[in-house]
Amino acid sequence: MTAKVIDGKAFAANVRAEVAAHVARLKAEKGITPGLAVVLVGEDPASKVYVKNKHASTIEVGMESFEHRLSAETGEAELLALIDRLNADPAVHGILVQLPLPKHLDAELVINRIDPAKDVDGFHISNVGLLGTGQKSMVPCTPLGCLMMLRDHHGSLAGMNAVVVGRSNIVGKPMAQLLLGDSCTVTIAHSRTKDLAEVCKRADILVAAVGRPEMITGDMVKPGATVIDVGINRIERDGKAKLVGDVHYESAASVAGAITPVPGGVGPMTIACLLANTLTACCRANGLAEPKGLTA
Repeated sequence: MTAKVIDGKAFAANVRAEVAAHVARLKAEKGITPGLAVVLVGEDPASKVYVKNKHASTIEVGMESFEHRLSAETGEAELLALIDRLNADPAVHGILVQLPLPKHLDAELVINRIDPAKDVDGFHISNVGLLGTGQKSMVPCTPLGCLMMLRDHHGSLAGMNAVVVGRSNIVGKPMAQLLLGDSCTVTIAHSRTKDLAEVCKRADILVAAVGRPEMITGDMVKPGATVIDVGINRIERDGKAKLVGDVHYESAASVAGAITPVPGGVGPMTIACLLANTLTACCRANGLAEPKGLTA
C-alpha cells in the first residue's frame, strides 16, 4: 500500500482563494474590510519570518494588515496598553501577539488581555473554555487546518477512532476537542503513554503533535489509517539540515491510507486558517453569516 499524499500546500491555496473571494464580496456589498493586527516584540529571527509571511498573506487576500513591532525591552504596561487600543479599534477584527515573547513578559497575561472575539489564535482562556464545552469560539489555527483536511478527505468523521499524540494547549488538546465535536471516538496519547504503539495502531485517524522527530513509525500505524503529521523538527542527517515531522514518513506512508508530508502538509494551513479566522471574526462583529467551510 502507498498512502495518498494530502497536499497541504494546495489545500491552503484553495482556502486563501476562498477567503479572498469572501473579502472581495464584503468590500463590494458591505463596504467592510477585515483587518488583522500582528504584534511582534523583540528580534527573534523565526518570529520575524513568520510575521513577514503573515503580513504578505493578509495583503494577498485583500485584508488590512496592521503591524506593530516593539523592542525587546518593551514593558508589560506598554504592551497591554497597545492591546487595549487594538481591542477598541473597529478596523481591527483579529489580533495576534507573536510568540514566544521576551522572558520578562507574561505570555498568559498578554494573551488573555486580547478581546476573545478578536483572538484569532484561539488561545484566550474564554475561547479554550467555549471550545471545550462545544460552543462557538475562535479555534486555534493548526488544529482547524487539520480538521479541514480530514473533513475534505473523509467527508463525515463520525464514529471513527482518532488518536492524538500530544497534549499541548496549542494543538493536542484543541485537536481532540474538534474531533470529539465531529463525533469521533478520541484518545489523547503522549510520550509517557504505556504501549503507545498499540494505542496508535487502533486509530483510523492518527494525529502526531508531540514534537519529537520521527517518533511515530510505520509499525505503529493501522493499515489504511489517515496520518496527520503536525510536527516540524530540524535535524542533521548526512551532514545536512533537514525538516522532518513527528512521523517517520517513508515507513508510515507504506502502511497508511493517506498522510500529510513535512514540509508541505499541515504547515501551510496554519496561516490560511489565521486568515479564515480573521474573516470569521469580522463577519461575527458585523452580524453577518459566517463563511461556510472555513470554521469548525
